[in-house]
Amino acid sequence: MGETPSTLDELARRAGKWLSLSAAAPERHTAAVVADRFDRITWRDTYEQSAALRELAEELNERYAHTYGRSHEEAHGRPSARPYDHTTDLLTDAFLAAYKVNPRLRERAEMDPSRLVNHQVVMSLVESREFAELRRETIGDPYAAAMAVLAQAAALRRMLERSRDAQDKAEQARKTRQDAERAATAVAEALQQAADEPGESNESDGADEDGAVQTPDAADAVQQAVEAAEAAEAAAREAAQSAAQALTAVAPGIRVAARAAAATAAEGARSEAALMRAWGVGPGELERMPFDRRARLAERLRTGRLAEWAELIGRFRQMADGERARKVEGAPGELVGVTLGNDLSRVIPSELANLGLPALRAVFAARYAAGELMLYDSQGEQRTGRGAIIACVDTSHSMYEAGPGGITREAWAKACALALLDQARHAGRDFVGILFSAADRLKVFRFPADRPADVAQDLDFAETFLGGGTSYQRPLSAAGALLEEEFNDAARMRGDIVMLTDDDCGVTEEWMRGWNEAKHRLGFRVFGVAIGAPRVAEADSVLDALCDNLRAVEDLTDVHAAADLFRVI
Repeated sequence: MGETPSTLDELARRAGKWLSLSAAAPERHTAAVVADRFDRITWRDTYEQSAALRELAEELNERYAHTYGRSHEEAHGRPSARPYDHTTDLLTDAFLAAYKVNPRLRERAEMDPSRLVNHQVVMSLVESREFAELRRETIGDPYAAAMAVLAQAAALRRMLERSRDAQDKAEQARKTRQDAERAATAVAEALQQAADEPGESNESDGADEDGAVQTPDAADAVQQAVEAAEAAEAAAREAAQSAAQALTAVAPGIRVAARAAAATAAEGARSEAALMRAWGVGPGELERMPFDRRARLAERLRTGRLAEWAELIGRFRQMADGERARKVEGAPGELVGVTLGNDLSRVIPSELANLGLPALRAVFAARYAAGELMLYDSQGEQRTGRGAIIACVDTSHSMYEAGPGGITREAWAKACALALLDQARHAGRDFVGILFSAADRLKVFRFPADRPADVAQDLDFAETFLGGGTSYQRPLSAAGALLEEEFNDAARMRGDIVMLTDDDCGVTEEWMRGWNEAKHRLGFRVFGVAIGAPRVAEADSVLDALCDNLRAVEDLTDVHAAADLFRVI
């Protein structure tokens, strides 16, 4: 143990190391990702809005709270420096790493020892290629970042399970470090007391003029405090070394699990983003949508029939977008030959050559006046519709039958109808979806052009199925009445009606006369799509008699079978 120093200078030299430690203990952080106040507010708001995040945090805390640290502190009647919620800190770090534009991790030396496992987990995530792909969907989007954390839940459990021993050793290192810091503080307090304590010869000062400590007990107290600090420091070094070795042992497994977690989350984020795009929900709309509503929407789209239709609907929307991009106003159509007329925009080059010869100019003028110039002939359909687009979708029992690729006739018809809804929105036209089956079953969904898109209404339209038989008169009469109403209210004509059905059924002569009169008066067109039933599109069918333009779709996987609809509507 050695001889106890007898002067304050000697005691101060012996205690110097511990004095500096007690005066400037470095700040230890429990968060691996550096965050500002706004980042923390975003996390707190997201955490409060997400019941799933809170449930996950509670579950992880309950399962992976560290028995050693908690029981040791409670057994000695001392509250811990921080509650043992390292799992909540881990969720916070995982969220911020996904959310922030440029997440920066603290150095290991800056971390509280009890959070070194968290630091290793987050570092493994951030450094993986899979996490970089995930961040394409989550940067700046609190909802997507929260969903990424939840998608990684199973992998986080595995990482926490594998690192139990390392975490326990990290908690031990934290405790011994705190003990060493307290011991250093005790040295400073003992030295101060030795300097202040009055001796026998000088009651106002604990040391004489030569600096000798007047009370031997005070010097012994300093010496004992120094020895206790040395022992505490040695224990802290040993605990820190043990924790580092344990963390090194589990680090490879954490890296593998982190890559798997990021890959799973990235796939989930991409799938949800694709699902939203397929249903026409844009990034701007998602950013404005409240967290709980967005979560309910995502759940609704992931489950049931809507999830099965997403790919088909997305393909229809892409095809319709492509047709809109190709469409040129006033284009005459496909060239099929030569005809006679006076349309100078279609005069063939040999006729124009006559204008270069003075002797033939009079002949050109005479043929122009008589409409006998040789012109390129074209075949196509002119885009004339300006009134509402009305999709009449058959939802009778037979439409529920699955076709190629497991796609039902209903799915194909509604995917086409939703693409027509997009078409109407782009053109600033009203859209009406009429679901029909038997004469007593009809449901009308109205989508006015002057109202913002409502994805919930789109989904209601897609999910509704009536069942039963098939009646043409009821839905077409309803469509005609809507176009009549539009004409009376807004003086708009030239609407478009699209019948999507797999069945043919009769209509009365009286009804047919009234239908033709309304069609002539209002100037609307009728397009027919016979889905999976070629016979319905035959020349003698009722549907053929009702429609100006009729096509049959046999391959339900081929969305391009309806491409021409989007060129002329």
